[in-house]
Amino acid sequence: EAVFSASLLQSSVLFVLCLCVSDIQCHDWGVWSEGSVRVYDGEVAYLYCPLFSYPTLYSYSQTQNSSLSLLWYRHTHTHELEQPINLKLHTLHKDREYLWIQPASAQDAGLYICMLRYDLFRRDRELKGDDLVIYRMMEPYTGLYTCVVSYQMNGRTLQFTRNINVIAVVPDVGSKVPIILNPASDQIYTVTLGDTVTLSCRVHLPHLYEEKQHIWWTIDNKTVEQLADPRFSALEDTLVSYDYGDELKERVLNVMDFSADDLQREFNCSARNSRGFNTSRAVLKTEPYVPTLELGCGLGVTLALMLMMFVIYHVFWLELLLLYRSWFGSDERYTDDKQYDVYISYARNSEEEEFVLSTLRRVLETEFGYSVCIFDRDSLPGGTITDDTLRFVGQSRRLVVVVSPCSAVRGTQALLELQAGLTSMLHGGSLRVVLIQFKPVRRKSWVKELRRARLALTLIRWKGEKSAPLSSRKNIKNINIFGFYFEVIYFNVMIMIY
Repeated sequence: EAVFSASLLQSSVLFVLCLCVSDIQCHDWGVWSEGSVRVYDGEVAYLYCPLFSYPTLYSYSQTQNSSLSLLWYRHTHTHELEQPINLKLHTLHKDREYLWIQPASAQDAGLYICMLRYDLFRRDRELKGDDLVIYRMMEPYTGLYTCVVSYQMNGRTLQFTRNINVIAVVPDVGSKVPIILNPASDQIYTVTLGDTVTLSCRVHLPHLYEEKQHIWWTIDNKTVEQLADPRFSALEDTLVSYDYGDELKERVLNVMDFSADDLQREFNCSARNSRGFNTSRAVLKTEPYVPTLELGCGLGVTLALMLMMFVIYHVFWLELLLLYRSWFGSDERYTDDKQYDVYISYARNSEEEEFVLSTLRRVLETEFGYSVCIFDRDSLPGGTITDDTLRFVGQSRRLVVVVSPCSAVRGTQALLELQAGLTSMLHGGSLRVVLIQFKPVRRKSWVKELRRARLALTLIRWKGEKSAPLSSRKNIKNINIFGFYFEVIYFNVMIMIY
């Protein structure tokens, strides 16, 4: 809105500008800021509508082509509401965007409002006397309409105002029978026995003027009230959507402690109005039982067992391997023609000989029951050392070589035994060689055969008194107890020399 004022003698004229661009929207441009319009009493005055002060936005010819009408209103201190200017008076005349007052008097002072609005009554609506006739109802015509009545009483002008809310509804043509959307013909409700089951019925109710339409559930052709079962309860209708008088309503049926017998019942949703009746049956089926608790417990137990087995294997892997071989492993004594399980090769001196006879032999023969061949003990007098050595090595399944500084000397029987074992192993024989370092040997002093064996075989170190106790698992895991070592090395270390 824009406002400006004029004074007639001691009075002023004030203009308020309002542009109504649609039925429901009006832009107030404020009060014109050019000041009051002053005119002498008895002279001709004209008032210019400032809405046309912006020709780039509006011009009078443009408004005529756009079906816009220029209206003038006046507001005085004697009336609370602005009054339309009666252009039928001989003193008032409208010429395009001007309002002429000829002549002006003191009674003409006040607030003047010029308004541009669409002439909406030319086609769809018409004001006939005191009645507003809408010939073609459209959505923009919905809203609040205000009627102001003025009358004279005891020489005073009185007014009263009434508001009428107008809404648009669909035409009363076509089928108006209720349409049940849920439950549909192919819809199946999945229920869980023992739970509270909720059945939803959604119905499209066409608009019927001042008519109440009904929705209800029946169980075996009985309403909830007729059934009188506290497990069954129906909620009040809920309005889901409203579309020009057409309503989408929902009615919910709750069934507590749903049982298998309830599956045999017939649940129907029905709707009725003056135009017709419709009903639809709800098809129920039980939800497949999912053993969630059992599956969770089973999975938890499985994970716990796997974790426990992993810990057991990590701690007792050696014992488990030996136990497996004792139960499921094949006995080599029945699958080959070998006579001995182990042939022990060592340097003949007091210290190594005592270790072999008192410790190594005792563990292998007494503790684990291996058949052990020791040349000095098992050879017969009268034979040659070379032939007997080769024969004993060939009749043994494993060759245990006790490595020490004395065993790596050329010309000794220990070196001959090592050469025989390596030759048998390299030529595809079934003999397997195990190296046990009894005392440290400097690498520079190793003979060629020992260096070749060290590249392909794992060297086990004897740690003296720390390796002696059989009760120590730590020693077993370090493979210092040789009876255990033979079992493990068969699967792990000696795979390199097959």
